[in-house]
Amino acid sequence: MSRPAVLITRRLPSSVVERLEEQCTVQMHDGPEAMPADELRSRLADAQALMCLLTDRVDGAVLDAGPGLRIVANIAVGYDNIDLAAARARGVVVTNTPDVLTEATADFTWGLILAVTRRISEGERTLRRGEWSGWALDFMLGSDLRGKQLGIIGLGRIGRAVAARAGAFGMRVACATLEPGAGAQGTADAAWTRLALDQLLSTSDVVSIHVPLTPATRHLIDRRAILRMKRRAYLVNTSRGPVVDEAALAWALGEGLIAGAALDVYEQEPRVHPDLLGLENVVLAPHLGSATVETRTAMADLAARNVLAVLSGSAPLTPVAG
Repeated sequence: MSRPAVLITRRLPSSVVERLEEQCTVQMHDGPEAMPADELRSRLADAQALMCLLTDRVDGAVLDAGPGLRIVANIAVGYDNIDLAAARARGVVVTNTPDVLTEATADFTWGLILAVTRRISEGERTLRRGEWSGWALDFMLGSDLRGKQLGIIGLGRIGRAVAARAGAFGMRVACATLEPGAGAQGTADAAWTRLALDQLLSTSDVVSIHVPLTPATRHLIDRRAILRMKRRAYLVNTSRGPVVDEAALAWALGEGLIAGAALDVYEQEPRVHPDLLGLENVVLAPHLGSATVETRTAMADLAARNVLAVLSGSAPLTPVAG
């Protein structure tokens, strides 16, 4: 009996590949860049499973190139890169990797909050340019967090984990109540205040975004939303880039309409809106939210276990409801 074929679109930890190779024939794209779309389609011809990343667009044309596909295992918690309706129509299971990246991404979110409110990145750039002349009482003053309000937009796993850390910094938590379809709503802690989005924006000192990318959340934070924020407020995004209108954000930051922003995701990754690049009051990270050795390995391992489960005739561990 032939072994099922698994196509992997990017290099994975050897331990994960070895797990798959015990039961499957594995093909893996080993280049430094994402697998080109035409190569992805051509290599899917004999595959029963596809393990992909958020940089891989899996639409109907890709799915049709793999007539034997049984599962698409996305190595990410988000799955906006996959056409779920097309997969469902073809009987292809789609899985993601929730839970395993929650804590790492929540930690990183707080790293961004601290970096932007205390001007850490700006200070390092100043020092490296040789422009620091020594300690001064009024030099590069940032903002305290204690006693301020953290506004969480989206109460999924990561949003709740970020909110749960707020007490360590003396912050109170408010969470947005989004309209149905704008992102999953989790259970709020009794100490957290539920607010409508406009009210959260107008009362929060730090606004942190944790919603999936859907038609309802694309440009959720646009010029109008930003104008609702306090002038001394900060915006943080570790969800998906298109949730924020980057042109509107760059305009607001340049005009001093909010104090600062910290971004880990972008509308057209890896491109960053050019108007953001020259601003000192924005922290820009290259999509590092889950980037620890332990977390990225766990993500790949969960995707592999989903593949092995489906190929063996069992139910997937973490299916995406399509």
